[in-house]
Amino acid sequence: MPDGFWQAVLDPNAPLPAGWPMGALGAFLLFCVPIGGGIPAGVLMARTAGVSPPVMAVLYFLSDIVLAVTFEPFLRVARWLGRFLPPVAWLARSMRALAARSGASASGAKGPLGLILVSFGVDPMTGRAAAAAAGHGFVPGWALAIAGDMLYFVVLMASTLWLEGVLGDQRLTVAAVLVLMLVLPSIVRRLSNRAGWTGQPSERSRV
Repeated sequence: MPDGFWQAVLDPNAPLPAGWPMGALGAFLLFCVPIGGGIPAGVLMARTAGVSPPVMAVLYFLSDIVLAVTFEPFLRVARWLGRFLPPVAWLARSMRALAARSGASASGAKGPLGLILVSFGVDPMTGRAAAAAAGHGFVPGWALAIAGDMLYFVVLMASTLWLEGVLGDQRLTVAAVLVLMLVLPSIVRRLSNRAGWTGQPSERSRV
């Protein structure tokens, strides 16, 4: 990463690294960063450049496509290594257990909804791994994972834009959204547990 990158992600008022693009392209690259701070920072950068919320959603969707193409080979290699390495096999069993707790093995709406909530509450990579453990292939597995991640993005984008208008300070806005990112998955997990939709996924790893 360029010098000053993480400071720029956490503090929109800090100067961006030398050579970092502005506008929609810069926001897209921030969306590709696998941490939650890239979302509010990217949203604020796009807003400053006059990018509309629907276009921001398209940019984030494209970043999920990039994630799918780059992460899928690692997932397949991990599944192959699980045949020979006990720690990797244990991880695969954990993913299958997560899929089962989410209702992924059930028929009807419960299975897809459970996997979408795994992606929403943890991250799309875990959502894809759980979908693979439930027997979903590349396209349906990533469709469920991306659906949950897009829902997560829409919530954070709306929160970022609203808080920026209320607080009038981008630094405070990013800080407030980061707190929301810590709290929101726990709230969703509790509500889904009461409804019987999903199990006990951990906090979203993008935070």
